[in-house]
Amino acid sequence: MIQKNAHLPNIDRWRQWKEFGLLEAKQSLIESYLPLVEYVSNRLSVGLPKNVSKDDLSSYGIMGLIDAIEKFDYKRGLQFETYASWRIRGAIIDGLRQGDWVPRSVREKSKKIEEAYQKLEQQYLRSVTDSEISAYLQVSEAEFQQMVQEIAVTTVCSIDDPIREEDSETRLSLLVDEKAKNPEYKVNEFYLKETLSKAIERLTEKERTVVSLFYYEELSLSEIAEVMNLSPSRISQLHSKAILRLRGSLGRFKTQLFQES
Repeated sequence: MIQKNAHLPNIDRWRQWKEFGLLEAKQSLIESYLPLVEYVSNRLSVGLPKNVSKDDLSSYGIMGLIDAIEKFDYKRGLQFETYASWRIRGAIIDGLRQGDWVPRSVREKSKKIEEAYQKLEQQYLRSVTDSEISAYLQVSEAEFQQMVQEIAVTTVCSIDDPIREEDSETRLSLLVDEKAKNPEYKVNEFYLKETLSKAIERLTEKERTVVSLFYYEELSLSEIAEVMNLSPSRISQLHSKAILRLRGSLGRFKTQLFQES
């Protein structure tokens, strides 16, 4: 029966699954969208510790894909790939968090640097330098660079996380998506766009380039390293600093922007 469904257009398989509950159609949909799991897990695997296996990432991702297929409303005319991608990503991240793969000390360092960027850039109204951050944290620049390298694995895709569980939109997508939004979200999204735009303006030129190539052009960090003629570890550092700056800028608007309606 799966073989029979495999040639059907996706809309027909969605109809068979959603309206008639045919498990063969659901299985066929899962199989047809499995490449999404591989794509998302490969991107999330960049910079992760070696003890995190790709098989584990794929397993978490498949659970996210199944969840997406069960909850997706095909009649709304939305793109399933976008919806499923963040569901898959979320399932992988949840699985990693449950496994406690990032030491608490690394999370604490990430939080301290994020708060430092938030406070200093709010104070100076510009992009702060590594030396200014180091002085604020009372560490040497070499120690600061080491801290950034240690927390690099915690920042991958954080700007790709959805704003709310019910939404398929991410923080970054709001900068480029010109489609009309629901009226109740327009004010919050306007301020979010303004905040993100200003935060991105404060990134250094190299940080902006990394963010653009990773999130807009969807290159891997190793591919970005080749384009920019820098080492992968340097690209990882630039990515981490960019995300920490952006999260710091968004942090003070969190209550205003992300409160439940």
